[in-house]
Amino acid sequence: MNQGFVKAAAATPDIRVADVKYNTEKICEAIEAAAGEKAKIVVFPELCVTGYTCGDLFTQDVLLRDARAALLKIADFTADKDILAFVGVPLSVDGELYNVAAALNRGEILGLTTKTFLPNYAEFYEMRQFTPGPEKAREILFEGKRVPFGPQILFQASSMEELIVSAEICEDVWSPIPPSIQAAMEGATVIVNCSASDETIGKDRYRRELIAGQSARLIAGYVYANAGEGESTTDLVFGGHNLITENGAVLSEAKRFRNDIIYSEIDIYRLLGERRKNTTFKTSEDRKLIRVPFYIEREKTVLTRHFPKQPFVPANEEERARRCEEILTIQAMGLKKRIAHTHAKSAVVGISGGLDSTLALIVTARAFEMLGRDKKDITAVTMPCFGTTDRTYQNACKMAVQLGAELMEVRIADAVSVHFRDIGHDPGDHSVTYENSQARERTQVLMDIANERGGMVIGTGDMSELALGWATYNGDHMSMYGVNASVPKTLVRHLVKYAADVTPDEQLKAVLYDVLDTPVSPELLPPKDGNIAQKTEDLVGPYELHDFFLYYMVRFGYEPSKIFRLAEETFVGSYDKATILKWLEIFCRRFFSQQFKRSCLPDGPKVGTVALSPRGDWRMPSDACAAVWLNDLEQIALAD
Repeated sequence: MNQGFVKAAAATPDIRVADVKYNTEKICEAIEAAAGEKAKIVVFPELCVTGYTCGDLFTQDVLLRDARAALLKIADFTADKDILAFVGVPLSVDGELYNVAAALNRGEILGLTTKTFLPNYAEFYEMRQFTPGPEKAREILFEGKRVPFGPQILFQASSMEELIVSAEICEDVWSPIPPSIQAAMEGATVIVNCSASDETIGKDRYRRELIAGQSARLIAGYVYANAGEGESTTDLVFGGHNLITENGAVLSEAKRFRNDIIYSEIDIYRLLGERRKNTTFKTSEDRKLIRVPFYIEREKTVLTRHFPKQPFVPANEEERARRCEEILTIQAMGLKKRIAHTHAKSAVVGISGGLDSTLALIVTARAFEMLGRDKKDITAVTMPCFGTTDRTYQNACKMAVQLGAELMEVRIADAVSVHFRDIGHDPGDHSVTYENSQARERTQVLMDIANERGGMVIGTGDMSELALGWATYNGDHMSMYGVNASVPKTLVRHLVKYAADVTPDEQLKAVLYDVLDTPVSPELLPPKDGNIAQKTEDLVGPYELHDFFLYYMVRFGYEPSKIFRLAEETFVGSYDKATILKWLEIFCRRFFSQQFKRSCLPDGPKVGTVALSPRGDWRMPSDACAAVWLNDLEQIALAD
């Protein structure tokens, strides 16, 4: 919980219809199991104390009395448990029968949330026995204590005030305006649902989309516990389809037709960060709902949920291919519009035989196809210099030819040498001046060729390089339209691979695969024995780490210590703690110090949820201080 993670459980216990004693024992066993797994919230199905399928037995006093006594017993069972439990129970109040989700914590009944929408269609006939809950919550006298009763009660953790839980019951979430909407608008960050949704063909998919969609609409966690085996099969079958979702993502899902408990950790701070950024999510200023405090211990949550090593890249191959096609189309459409708008006669792309320039050339070729333009109007310029290897040079040339562009070669070594002489730089001094002089010369060449041909220079730099400032200011940093500006390095590789996989041109395919096998390098230092001597990731760090850091820092606003924790667990076996900490510190330092390069970026299309355009997603002063972020990291080192 210290970093916002709250472990939740959705439990479907074995039950017997109308056997309250048996059901109570099974519910208590599940609470014990959930508490043993350090879950802070556990949710049970609708009316699970009696069973949902009791029918007219719900009118029998003996059943209702036993259910009421069972609720007290279950509440007492939680006395020494560090957990908030929601249990479905029928409850008679003022002569009316209500379908209720009881919130239990530390031996107390904290509140009784009523079901608002009672289904009375098809296989459902709840209005035969039950009364819809009141419009507003009020207090009732329950076993000598005043207890909140009604819809949308908010349960707020005293040890973590950001954790606010509200319940709804089954059909409530299927209604046009679920009660959870108002609860979220008044601050609820987790919605729980005690449900009894039967299984019919295709209903599981709709249910999954519904629960995930509701969590996305509310920017909340959603814990859904469904009735399962043990309910009457006179007419229906219940599958125990439990779900835990967070802002549209399914964190955990039970296998249907098997009673079980599922667990996952909901990231409350992530949800709050999303709400702060989303200006259309407005919390209600007119607070009407009852808030009830509950207590759970604040401690470090052991994580079981999965954080992908490459958050920008879908793990599923089919989804990855679909995403790649979509991104390439977005990039090409953006460039198509810019070329048409500027009436550019040509597009000029500097090609090095590396991943980024390869992707830029592929995108440019697509844009020309969309425009119906001859790809000979694309000028692919290779500019060999001191660090160029034969492998990258040959790949650049072959690629340009196979994509149908005009290949142009401009050797810049002499021009750079003259420049060294002009500024008094020793060519044997391979410092940043040595490197940047080459990068700026290449940009000058590209710009002048574009002027001469009435064209525009297409930028090749990617978002990972922009995050780290790994670009020469007014060198490769500059262009007239940057097609890769919001594509991270880990995704660039997959886009090039996708292009290679789908092209029918076997020669182009071979070249692209070889580019994929080539180490990432700016090739600004002389090669050693004909091989690349300057490998970017040896200098600035592994891009898979930096993209991981970038995603969680910019997308969700995580503090460095939280990013470190996730990285340590995600990359276990790949990088040790010291290595992750080293590169994360470098990432933080460079991200802040290099903002000035991002503040004057050329235009370029946004393709995903993370982008660094100073005109759109990321507006940051160039002289912002990194002290707070670095201090957060220092605490990790001090803890050792």
